[in-house]
Amino acid sequence: MGRCNAKMAKRKGKAKKEMSLAKIGNWVFLVSVIIALLAGVFISGDATVTWILAILGIIVGLINVGLKDEVPFLIAAIALMVASQNFVWGIVQIPQFGVEIGEIIGGILGYLVIFVAPAAVIVALKAIYAFAREE
Repeated sequence: MGRCNAKMAKRKGKAKKEMSLAKIGNWVFLVSVIIALLAGVFISGDATVTWILAILGIIVGLINVGLKDEVPFLIAAIALMVASQNFVWGIVQIPQFGVEIGEIIGGILGYLVIFVAPAAVIVALKAIYAFAREE
C-alpha cells in the first residue's frame, strides 16, 4: 500500500511540474508577442530585441509545444513566415496606407517571425527525432 501511494505522489509531482512548465511556456509566448508588437511599433531593427525574441522562441519551442500541437504550430509558423513578407510588400504598394504604416506592420511581423522561427526549428527537430525513434 505504501508503494502505491509513493507512485501516486510521484505522478502528481510530475504532473505539477509539467503543468508549471506549460504555464511558464504560455507566459513566455504571451510576453514575446507583446514585445514583438511594441518593438515593431517603436523600435525597428534593434539587435537586442532580436536576440531576446530569438531566445524566447527557443524556450517556447522547447517547453510549450507538445507532440499533439506540433503539426498545427508548424503550419501556422510556415504561414506566418511566408505571408508576412508578401503582406508587407503589398501594403506598402497601396498609396493610402503610406510607407509609415507599412514599416510599422513590417516591423511587427518581422519581430514575430524572429520569435517564431527558432521555435519552429526546435519543434521540427523534436518531431523528426520522435519520428526516427519510432522506427
